[in-house]
Amino acid sequence: MKQTIAIAGAGIGGLAAAALLARDGHAVTVFDKFDAPRPVGSGLVVQPVGMEVLRAAGAAEEVQTRGAPLAAMFGDEVSGNRTVLSVTYGATPERQGLGIHRAALFGALYDAAIAAGATIVPSSPVTGRDGQSLLIGGRPEGPFDLIVDALGAGSALSPLTSRPLPYGAVWATVPWPADSPFPDNRLTQRYRRADRMLGILPVGTMRDAPGQRLAAIFYSLKAAGIDAHYARAFPEWRAEAEALWPEFRAFLPDTIDHAHFTRATYTHGTLKRPFDDGLVHIGDAAHRASPQLGQGANMALLDARALQLALRQATGEEALRRYAMARRWHVWLYQVMSASFTPQYQSDSRALPVLRDRVLAPLSRTWPVPGILTRLVCGDLVPPMASLTPRAGRRRG
Repeated sequence: MKQTIAIAGAGIGGLAAAALLARDGHAVTVFDKFDAPRPVGSGLVVQPVGMEVLRAAGAAEEVQTRGAPLAAMFGDEVSGNRTVLSVTYGATPERQGLGIHRAALFGALYDAAIAAGATIVPSSPVTGRDGQSLLIGGRPEGPFDLIVDALGAGSALSPLTSRPLPYGAVWATVPWPADSPFPDNRLTQRYRRADRMLGILPVGTMRDAPGQRLAAIFYSLKAAGIDAHYARAFPEWRAEAEALWPEFRAFLPDTIDHAHFTRATYTHGTLKRPFDDGLVHIGDAAHRASPQLGQGANMALLDARALQLALRQATGEEALRRYAMARRWHVWLYQVMSASFTPQYQSDSRALPVLRDRVLAPLSRTWPVPGILTRLVCGDLVPPMASLTPRAGRRRG
């Protein structure tokens, strides 16, 4: 049955849901607070499970054109240059990750949503809900058969209370240097114990500059210390970063300063019941975690796809219940794994980095663990929505 659907938020999850649901013939309207919908953030990784959703949404071709294929994730510790992270993707292009700028992914999904027939309404901040109507700046808009909350961590519709994580990061986008000391198909990171991390992620190109390859660079530090980080002289931080990782110098052009970096903080939490009467939560409005496993955008994409499939099979509360059950175990597993891995790479602990370097890192290169880690980063260590796709085979790394 075709429905009128309101989507609150034109982020990655909201636009994916708009494209998928409009493709199925639903009347979809997306409300966003920006004068012109735009992305916030820098680089991210689209995993193989996320790429499958983008194919279904009609956005994969553009994303693959813009993104940078990733064959591996690598990290070492500054003390002794010990390898502490080494994960490879699968052997075929379909089993590799894709580094991409959030703006490029946003643009592909925005175009796909418009092409599918969705209506996107800017300058429309969602401040609440009145039955099956959305409150846009306090004014009711609707009613709709279904409201999809894709407003993210600041959602006015979600009851989720999440736990702030102690570590955050600052991000910037820079040109990929012609003389890069690192492979352009790998996420590369360097750690000092677990209290400092520098990283380099190839993110491909942007539509308005297709000849300029880009990198997202990031610096991890305590969330409570981000203000102090911005307050210090930039040359002082540059010298510290280059001392920690001399090769990082190639990714710090002379023109860069604090103004080019965007702060990011993270929280952890999950709604036990990500739906209510006529309302469903997806993405960060339903569950949040550390970005350590590179799954954030992919979880939102998977939620959008699961909602599409659930609405094909049922209507009303039964469809929303099927959506929630389909995503339950996949979300739970990745929440648990994220909570387990994050303190080894982002914490004040002195003991956990030693355990990571001396025990877990060697173990990660011992059969059969490498294959398990491949499936973990690909996003399908367990089926992402098994109850909705019972005949879907599990891919091999």
